[in-house]
Amino acid sequence: MTSINHLVAFVKAPRLGRVKTRLAADVGAIAAWAFYRRTTGAILNRLGGHGRWQPWLAVTPDTATAPGLWPDAWRRIGQGTGDLGQRMARVMGELPPGPVIIIGTDVPDIRPAHIARGFRALGHHDAVLGPAADGGYWLVGLRRRPRLPEIFQGVRWSTEFALADTLANARGLDVAMLDVLDDVDDGAGLEQWRRREAAGRPSAAPRV
Repeated sequence: MTSINHLVAFVKAPRLGRVKTRLAADVGAIAAWAFYRRTTGAILNRLGGHGRWQPWLAVTPDTATAPGLWPDAWRRIGQGTGDLGQRMARVMGELPPGPVIIIGTDVPDIRPAHIARGFRALGHHDAVLGPAADGGYWLVGLRRRPRLPEIFQGVRWSTEFALADTLANARGLDVAMLDVLDDVDDGAGLEQWRRREAAGRPSAAPRV
């Protein structure tokens, strides 16, 4: 069976008051919703349709997979139930053969070069992680052969321990690390990103 690269973006249906709730506490629900729509749209348009990987959208709720809501280049699947780790493990286990990279859409500086570097790393490593400045991570990938490791169990999601917990689970695996990028979870993060955008500087220049 042919093995191809799979890029999965985890997304929420862009419903007012249901997305970026931590950011909304600082800037208001409408501004947070507008940021989420803009950033998600930009990332999906930037990373889909390259031919170097099959793009998938893992959507929540599972019913929000209707055509017209998302770019056509992305195949749509539901995330299912459980915490973030359970949902990511499910996607890792159910996609067709080939390396899998999962990203979110709250890191505006993600570029195709980052994804390409991640897949290249999976050619020589068991796993790849893109660390975030807050102790989490913006990308996780697994080669998925000769076995699918369980690296998401017991992770303290949305805390400064998420990356460390995942690395602890991955002990014994060969893990590659990518650039540190900033996600936007609160008003301070949004302001920092706006300053970088105005200056034309991403938080980390992708290296090909």
